Amino acid sequence: MTSRPAAGGGRWVSVVPERLAGWAQGFAGRHGPVVAVADGDVVRLRAEDGALAECHVPFPPLSAPGDPEAEGGPVGDLVAHAARERRVGVLLVRLGGYAAGVFEGERLVVSKVGSRQVHGRSAAGGWSQQRFARRRQKQASEALGAAAEVAARVLGPHVPDLDAVVLGGDRRAADALREDRRLAAVFALASGPFLDVPDPRLAVLKETPQRFRAVRIRVVDPEG
Repeated sequence: MTSRPAAGGGRWVSVVPERLAGWAQGFAGRHGPVVAVADGDVVRLRAEDGALAECHVPFPPLSAPGDPEAEGGPVGDLVAHAARERRVGVLLVRLGGYAAGVFEGERLVVSKVGSRQVHGRSAAGGWSQQRFARRRQKQASEALGAAAEVAARVLGPHVPDLDAVVLGGDRRAADALREDRRLAAVFALASGPFLDVPDPRLAVLKETPQRFRAVRIRVVDPEG
């Protein structure tokens, strides 16, 4: 479980589906009896002492709310929804590297990772600023072109079978790929928070299910 401050107050925690029921029980144990209500793409837990947990549904909308087979009311519905095995495409891109893969649940079934050199600053001794800027722009364009080619080759054929596509890396680099018509269907499936990850290597790609499967929860502690 990870935690970080939330804009507007409180903190964000991320909980994997397998630990979500236990987390909710712990929340009630710390703050008293809880009333759980499903409201669109959020399941809210309001505790007796005023504490609030806003559980954001991954891959919305919440499937089968009120399903009699799901125990525990809205929390049970959320656990069942989050734990469902999905076929998810992942596209990570930064100017210097890219990774594309398809997951079945947590298992990576196909992937391609690569990199292209893009200079971050001018070399000492000889390049004028304008000449270096043109060279860097050309390198960046080639790097993004390579990333688009890999994304189209790896994710494109699987689009009809994907439940969602998760994006990550650098936002500006990812947005630049939206201009490639070959990737229109890929970006149409984009879902969930953007993953802020380091240089897209295979090890980084393999770890993404821990993040895109997790339920993001905004926790606001009681006043006083």
